[in-house]
Amino acid sequence: MASTPTGPIRLPDLRGRTALVTGASDGVGVEIARGLAGAGADLVLPVRNRDKGTRAAESVWETAPEAEISLRDLDLARLDSVRALAESLRAERAPLDLVVLNAGIVLLGDPERHVSDDGFELHLQTNFLGHFALTTALLPLLRERRARIVVQLSLAAGVSRIAWDDLQTARRYSALRAYGASKVALGLFGYELARRSEAEGWGVVVHLSHPGVVPDTGIAPAMRARDRGGPGRALAERLGNTPAQAAQPALLAAVTIDPAPGFFGPTGVLHFGGPAGPVPRYRRLADPDAGGRLWAAAEELLRDRADAVRA
Repeated sequence: MASTPTGPIRLPDLRGRTALVTGASDGVGVEIARGLAGAGADLVLPVRNRDKGTRAAESVWETAPEAEISLRDLDLARLDSVRALAESLRAERAPLDLVVLNAGIVLLGDPERHVSDDGFELHLQTNFLGHFALTTALLPLLRERRARIVVQLSLAAGVSRIAWDDLQTARRYSALRAYGASKVALGLFGYELARRSEAEGWGVVVHLSHPGVVPDTGIAPAMRARDRGGPGRALAERLGNTPAQAAQPALLAAVTIDPAPGFFGPTGVLHFGGPAGPVPRYRRLADPDAGGRLWAAAEELLRDRADAVRA
């Protein structure tokens, strides 16, 4: 592991390695991609919006002009899109050394419960189920390269819970509850993936991270519009990080050698911002019983769409 106490992570030479980063068309994701490209990694950037993806690639090329960047199509809220990406990468036998599961939605401020075309609550599918389907479908490639996976959580994962009898928050919906539960699910998946890799000898290393509070992103537009100039925004700006700073925990996770799953985030006040470093893990996410239960629940939800999760 390589880091400095106050500055950006000093990444090792990543030339010859390929990194796939979801959600890299803007915000923290593009800064993660920029950091990896700056260290020499080739990039696979699956994006929902090609125009935004092209602008992100051009932004990365401004600081890493020799970077090899492959834009791919991916909408995590559509399982046919997840399946198509996984099938194309497997057909190409694409070398994947690093995968950063960073994409996500946050609909705070929007009281309406949204459902994907696949019939799943939108936070659950975008933040967790889509990533679960993609990762499990890519396992042959990840095992072949003994890849490293970084699972990007949020502060909400530390204070939220899953209602096992209401995984899709259909009976008692709020955007905050649905978002928090989706991030708890993603964290349980990360630790369970690490356990299965160790038990089965896959050689896949999993670390988890969270970016802290990042005022200058486009997430939760309804809430941001309502709170513009308010005390919440002022506190976030004072204690939070810029997108470039907020990318550092995921980058630190990406180059941490220890095979045991670590958890990385900002080390400042309330873990809102500050330099990246190891932070206390959210204990309930590492519960093996809950992790196994979550994995089984995900497979059950996707059972009628087995092609999305079949390796």
